[in-house]
Amino acid sequence: MLRTLIAVHDHTTFSAAADAVHVTHAAVSQQMRTLEETWGIQIFDRSRRTPELTPLGRALVVRAREVVKAYDQMLPSVLGESGVSGDISLGALPTTLTTMVPSAISMLVADYPQVRVRLFPGLSNQLVSQLERGALHAAIITRPDLLPNGLNFLEIAAEPLQLLASRDIDSDDPFDLLERYPFIRFNRDAVVGRMIESWLQRKGIKVNEAMELDGLEAISSMVFAKLGVAIAPKRSVQVENPLPLKRLSLGADAPVRQLGLAFPQDTAFGPVLTALHHLCLESVKIGVFGNRGAQERDG
Repeated sequence: MLRTLIAVHDHTTFSAAADAVHVTHAAVSQQMRTLEETWGIQIFDRSRRTPELTPLGRALVVRAREVVKAYDQMLPSVLGESGVSGDISLGALPTTLTTMVPSAISMLVADYPQVRVRLFPGLSNQLVSQLERGALHAAIITRPDLLPNGLNFLEIAAEPLQLLASRDIDSDDPFDLLERYPFIRFNRDAVVGRMIESWLQRKGIKVNEAMELDGLEAISSMVFAKLGVAIAPKRSVQVENPLPLKRLSLGADAPVRQLGLAFPQDTAFGPVLTALHHLCLESVKIGVFGNRGAQERDG
């Protein structure tokens, strides 16, 4: 119920909170009424169409975060370095969800079956915000220009940006292709999207924007369908059978995104996160997600 109360505060409506904690709208409403009845106080002002937290309710959210955090850290703090265990809420970038993240989590739960991972996709800035609020224990993100105080960042991989183009295009000059073909843009709300925009402006390149998308798979598919060219990170962990595209270097001064594992400095999940970071590095070392990668680790 405290997690639900926090979700209502963070997402502003019962419906959005229900989606966040994976229950029904009716269940959220019932849980909040139960809290009010148990404590004998009014947590919500229901005189409006959308119930709003009262000043007392907002104060309770602050204490609820402390209680939930203490509960989540209870077992790890007792185990200390003696074992790797716990229920981890992990945020991850969409571009890592089909390669690095499943590879690392698969190895983690195989090596440490007492660890349970709950996965939450999102863009770097969103995930950093959730880390600061205590909604996530850790997140695999692109390092932002400014990392908030109180967060650690362990580097995983450097991924230079490259140009994606159809193999049917006769030119291998990325600057020529950017000027001649429609541009499929990476979401500018993402750190990588802003890196791409800054690089284009620095180079004085004016693109003919065709569309703006989130996922690397979607962008690659559009390029494969000859709908334009795109700039995207060179994955440190590849799919086993990537789409047959041209992947052209942007030069020695190409932007590079730094992937890493971010987490609060005061975390009690040190052993789990150390293991997860190690396995992310191992996933990068293998370089391929699929049967071939699994065979390399097994043998």
